[in-house]
Amino acid sequence: MSYIYLKKDPPKKSQRAKRKKIIASILFLVGISFFSFAAVPILKFQLTYSSRLKQIIDPTSANHSRTQPSVLSDTTVDYTQLSSWFVNSTDNPNLISQTIDSKNATYYLSIPKLKITDAAVTLGSMDLTKSLIQYPQTALPGQLGNTVIFGHSVLPQFFSPKNYLTIFSTLYKLKQGDEIILRYDKSTYKYVVEEMYEVQPTDLSVLEQRYDSKNLTVITCSPPGTYLRRLIIKATLAIK
Repeated sequence: MSYIYLKKDPPKKSQRAKRKKIIASILFLVGISFFSFAAVPILKFQLTYSSRLKQIIDPTSANHSRTQPSVLSDTTVDYTQLSSWFVNSTDNPNLISQTIDSKNATYYLSIPKLKITDAAVTLGSMDLTKSLIQYPQTALPGQLGNTVIFGHSVLPQFFSPKNYLTIFSTLYKLKQGDEIILRYDKSTYKYVVEEMYEVQPTDLSVLEQRYDSKNLTVITCSPPGTYLRRLIIKATLAIK
């Protein structure tokens, strides 16, 4: 009598188990894609641009951080409001309302290199979703002193010169010698970029006024899409 031994096929995985594995794989790939979408531009900025920028450390920041919440850990901070941009800005006596002639409450900024044309700059406002904002009690365009303008930024791939939430997302691409043009009170003022650097969110020195020259300071967050530091663009009025 002869016997035939047949190897039993392994039990087939259920269709439900297969579907779970496929869904898990897809979710993993989607997660990696989203992470790369956000992380790669920031990493590129750090390697390509941030390494070229001076990073000026506020000597008071170490002490101040003990009494102030971190701008990264406090998720309730609204960075579309100018008052949130510096950790200790609420202690700054300059952050008060200005008495402004209504016809001159708005003027316009252009940066040809970044294709930003006639972006509105508002005096006496705090809402960065609606315009760029001139910091209170800083010099008006063309005057002796320091004209300080803030703008919002996000990840560079979302940059749009027409959207005030993204308008300064590529500000870091400016270089020494590039032009920033302000149109105020029927006059045009051309400023030339002289230096770029980063400061900590506690450093208010960038708001200081010196009346021996006519300067412009343009500020946004850095790296774009984060609130780690502040990118500072310093420019001087070109002599006509």
